[in-house]
Amino acid sequence: MAETIFSIENTLSNLQIDELNEMQQASLEANKTSNAVILLADTGSGKTLAFLLPLTQLLDKRPVTQALIIVPSRELALQIEQVFKKMGTGFKITCCYGGHKRETEENNLLQAPALIVGTPGRLADHIRRGNITTTHIETLVLDEFDKSLEQGFDEEMSFIISSLPALKKRILTSATEAVEVPDFVGLQNPVKINFLTGEKSAALAVQMVWSDGRDKSETLFKLICHLGNRSTIVFCNQREFVEQVNAFLKDKGIVSVFYHGAMEQRDRDVALCKFRNGSSNVLVTTDLAARGLDIPNIRYIVHFQLPTSQDSFTHRNGRTARMDASGTAILMLAPHEHLPEYITPEPATIDLPPTAELPQKPVWTTFFIGAGKKDKVNKVDIVGFFTNKGQLKKEDIGLIEVKDFFSFVAIRKSKASHTLHTIKEEKIKNKKVKIDIAK
Repeated sequence: MAETIFSIENTLSNLQIDELNEMQQASLEANKTSNAVILLADTGSGKTLAFLLPLTQLLDKRPVTQALIIVPSRELALQIEQVFKKMGTGFKITCCYGGHKRETEENNLLQAPALIVGTPGRLADHIRRGNITTTHIETLVLDEFDKSLEQGFDEEMSFIISSLPALKKRILTSATEAVEVPDFVGLQNPVKINFLTGEKSAALAVQMVWSDGRDKSETLFKLICHLGNRSTIVFCNQREFVEQVNAFLKDKGIVSVFYHGAMEQRDRDVALCKFRNGSSNVLVTTDLAARGLDIPNIRYIVHFQLPTSQDSFTHRNGRTARMDASGTAILMLAPHEHLPEYITPEPATIDLPPTAELPQKPVWTTFFIGAGKKDKVNKVDIVGFFTNKGQLKKEDIGLIEVKDFFSFVAIRKSKASHTLHTIKEEKIKNKKVKIDIAK
């Protein structure tokens, strides 16, 4: 193997992390001695870094693809790509997933990236088309492999793994222990690292609220008013409920967004961006958002519909009380419903005030910009554009997200109308692009 260009110390510095946690240390040690590792750890415990560190130590400067990460969702793929880029290893990574332009991915694959991360269907498609050369791929990571199996990706995963003739090392991760590894993975004598606590985070409080009737929408509205303008995820079990609940809240004056698997990719991006940047404090969603979404500082998890299993309850709650933050999970129960038996002791009941007062509206709004990475536009360009052409101060500009062909930027709502008027004839990087409030 050629000389590595990887340093753990530099990576931790780039990630602004002082030291690895116990689970990440254990993963590093296990991967030094074994080519088959199963890593079991709770959601939010730092699993991504725990497999990226040992994987990156195996990469070298050859201009070939050497490692593949298979994930169950596009959000998880994008999160891993983001963490890997922040690590600053010097290696190229490419992200492949359904809903993303195949042509863009094909162009990104022309010069073989050292590492590819993606969803099973899209990766299998690229392999069949000859866009991914698998000859030199020696390392495979199946992140959240239980979720991939649960979603029925067995056939695609089996095909991908059978297409890796040089495969030597396999790393599997999961936040649950109750899944058998299929034979097609080819796992032999794996070392298992189990950091599952089976306990809720010490910083997580669990409460419940009773609804007067079977339709809990009005109670949810009162609850959100009671919680104030803190970051809140509302979980439903079906997509149709997500849209109904979101529409109800909007009609009542709550600034909310919704998110589920049947949405177009751009609509998903807009919803998550608005929630991340504080343009909306409420996200109504399915269990799709229970894993893989990296959104810091979520204060409340509301189980509008009761989780279908203990696993679902755990993963939903894993969105809050992460690292050193505190959070609260709230179960909503209608008169005909019962508290699931796995929730003990019985949580404290929230008594809602008889009258509801709308929480303070978000101070940010999200602008859509019709240019992104492929147009050579970056965050510095966007800040410069809005401070110079838009006459904004830096404190009036919030979170910026740059995608391949478009970008989002949070602008202080009180300045939004004036800013739109000021920049309507202006250009970014000498190019006239569409800029408007994100719909």
